[in-house]
Amino acid sequence: MRIAMIGQKGVPATYGGIERHVEEIGARLVEAGHEVRVYTREHYAPGREPYRGMERVPTWCHNTKHLDTITHTVSAGLHVIRHPVDLVHFHALGPSALTWLPRLRGMPVLVTLHGLDWEREKWGAMASYLLEKCEYPALHVPRRTIVVSRTLQRYFEEKYRIRPDYIPNGVNAAVAQPASLLEKWGLESRGFYLFLGRLTPEKGAHFLTEAFPASGSARKLVVAGGSAATDDYVAELHRTADPASTVFTGYVHGADLQVLLDHAYAVVLPSTLEGLSIALLEALAYGRCVLVSDIPENLEVVEEHAPRFRSGDVADLTRALAELDRDPGRVAAYEEAARRHLRDRFTWETVVAELQEVYGSVLRGERSALPAVD
Repeated sequence: MRIAMIGQKGVPATYGGIERHVEEIGARLVEAGHEVRVYTREHYAPGREPYRGMERVPTWCHNTKHLDTITHTVSAGLHVIRHPVDLVHFHALGPSALTWLPRLRGMPVLVTLHGLDWEREKWGAMASYLLEKCEYPALHVPRRTIVVSRTLQRYFEEKYRIRPDYIPNGVNAAVAQPASLLEKWGLESRGFYLFLGRLTPEKGAHFLTEAFPASGSARKLVVAGGSAATDDYVAELHRTADPASTVFTGYVHGADLQVLLDHAYAVVLPSTLEGLSIALLEALAYGRCVLVSDIPENLEVVEEHAPRFRSGDVADLTRALAELDRDPGRVAAYEEAARRHLRDRFTWETVVAELQEVYGSVLRGERSALPAVD
């Protein structure tokens, strides 16, 4: 079938969980014989040449914090009306407000929701209000709605009495990289903790940069990520972090991402809000010990196989870091548990197989299930 993807910034994915999700499922859908069109934003993924078999269509967008996504989605929606496909797959809450556009041409639509975007701290009151109002069309306009975590599934079921489909993110197999690649950052194998993600308040990097010096660790803290319309927040992180122990790498991908995951002593995920973190899955795939905040979306993945701390509690994060730092044997035990726990549980091949089943149901006109009322 011909499938269009709308809502992501584009491919190849240089940063962003949604972008990584679209790249991985899109490439595998192409391998399965489908035609995949990905709408892109020039400031993120310039060019029109195909990527991993996917057609790339740049759309006009106004690259500002509040207008980037909506202008991209309008442009992509108008394009797909003129160049119809068999199915349109939207991603994220904001773009889902415009799922009615392809339906003007009778094209079936589905949505994948990757998180409750209105809870992200970077948005002001009005933007958060409007994003929350996107929940209703995300559940009622498309034929099917997908969420990436059981926590999100329960949220929508309890609030709207509609049970979305659950299809989690996947993860690629670990790729070993030589420790010599760390030299450009002045790092040594197993000599650093790793934070990986966008530098936005809900990812919690500020908790980590405050807690890390107080933990007494002689290792480094690597902050791998960059701004997502959060330049002021990023500047504050750089201003307040301990320069002697903190290394900011900016966004990383490819071999740079792989070598950091391959050689970190532990990975820290201090987020206060997640959908289903691809960074968490990647760290587990590399067999890393992952120290997670105790939000439901993280605990749903790690269960008892990773250490945790109270979300937003700098003192508790400091304690947890100190305990891991002085006990390499405990870290090694968590690493082995991570490898066993993740094996065959979150694979992109499984994700795409389940997604194709949902695509088939969409083409048959089936809708998301309504649970029985208690």
